Amino acid sequence: MSLRPPVLYHASLEHADAEETTHIHELAEVFARMALTVAEQEGHAHRAVHAKGQGLLKGRLRVLDGLHAELRHGLFARPGSYDALVRLSSPPAEQLPDSVSTPRAMALKVIGVDGPRAEGAEEEHTQDFLMVNGPAFNTPGVAGFLRSAKLLAATTERMPRTKRMISATLRGAEAALEAVGGQSATLKGMGGEPQHHPLGETFFSQVPFLYGPYMAKFSLAPISPDLLALTGDKIGSDADAQREAVVTFFTDLPNPVEWELRVQLCRDVEQMPIEDASVVWPEADSPFLPVARLSVAQQKAWQPDTSPGIEDALAFAPWHALAEHRPLGGLNRARRVVMAASRQFRSRFNGCPIHEPVG
Repeated sequence: MSLRPPVLYHASLEHADAEETTHIHELAEVFARMALTVAEQEGHAHRAVHAKGQGLLKGRLRVLDGLHAELRHGLFARPGSYDALVRLSSPPAEQLPDSVSTPRAMALKVIGVDGPRAEGAEEEHTQDFLMVNGPAFNTPGVAGFLRSAKLLAATTERMPRTKRMISATLRGAEAALEAVGGQSATLKGMGGEPQHHPLGETFFSQVPFLYGPYMAKFSLAPISPDLLALTGDKIGSDADAQREAVVTFFTDLPNPVEWELRVQLCRDVEQMPIEDASVVWPEADSPFLPVARLSVAQQKAWQPDTSPGIEDALAFAPWHALAEHRPLGGLNRARRVVMAASRQFRSRFNGCPIHEPVG
């Protein structure tokens, strides 16, 4: 199949509406209040989103050889191998039991990456990719994100039993929808995420980034048989069901497993908009193409005595990036402000400096 050439990035493809700055300021305040509420309730500051760590892993990312010219940019300009850290997590800002089933997330930090940096990341040598197990965000932009955040903030650290009951109801509604070929990012985000094994999921950046002269979204997909066997595999609803499943898998793992890091280039700005994150870019017009492989071997995926402290000292952020992979669009502009404020609060409250690993 012949594909259209990728669209060249131009600044005119990014455009903030008149209220975006105000909305981002409000978002930062909403997430700051949530973080403070959680910190005061639990005695410890967690991330403003994806607070619950389900696994911390060391891995190795290998950039593939022989990539097509349109894919050889930034981190992927030449073959190479890098140390990597992987964090599996789930939202929201509080440490909810896994009986409240929310989307699964996977963050990848590639270490020892050299080259010109995105603004604000000049002193770093990492490239981060933050992904969720759904191809699109549940709102188009910052205004919708703010509305969702306000609803979430109203229930933070409240009504734990009600949340479990609502989650069970929403999972039933999502299952009924999927039975007829549909799905709902909104239902999943509110607690209706199917209780599937996180290691069998495919993860998506949902929002776009520069890809050299082009624009793209990213995906991490399991390719090893041991991982693919977990796709759709149900886990229990115990408080730490996801973490326990991840720990069990990597404790008993006989051979390393792999995910494929893939890139979907923007080939039509009408069908693949930069500022509307709720639109799924059609794979028929621009398939996800492999550019690297992430390998993870047997290890202790979570250690109660050390993993929380390691998490406290780490930050995964889309703006930890090479200039050639600069985040694009309103939601990424919002994340830059909101996540920076969250990091500063978390570090200050916990008395734990946050730093980027160098090796």
